[in-house]
Amino acid sequence: MRKPPVHKSFSNAFRGIFLMIKWERNFQIEMVALLINLFLIFYLKLTTIDAILIMIVCFGVLAAEIFNTAIEKICDIIRPEFDTRIGFIKDIAAGAVLLITIVSIIAGILIYWKYVFS
Repeated sequence: MRKPPVHKSFSNAFRGIFLMIKWERNFQIEMVALLINLFLIFYLKLTTIDAILIMIVCFGVLAAEIFNTAIEKICDIIRPEFDTRIGFIKDIAAGAVLLITIVSIIAGILIYWKYVFS
């Protein structure tokens, strides 16, 4: 199989992100959180390191959500009817998103605390 041109690969990747924004509610919520964080980075004048840390955890949550959605969609294709094994796989993937979300909230509190309360 021949590899697509680089511009086509980027086009496909951006299409995937657009589809996530259009159809996935949790991704939409996480995008709003990213926008709020971008605003806070500039409004509170975060240091470069603090801004980078906030961006890493925000994009980590978004990436985890994309992987979770991909796993769920694959599972739905393989086994459209209810299956406890598929449910287990979906729960594990959702758990990964929850873990990165928890660490993101903790990182946000630790970073923003010094800007808001000092």
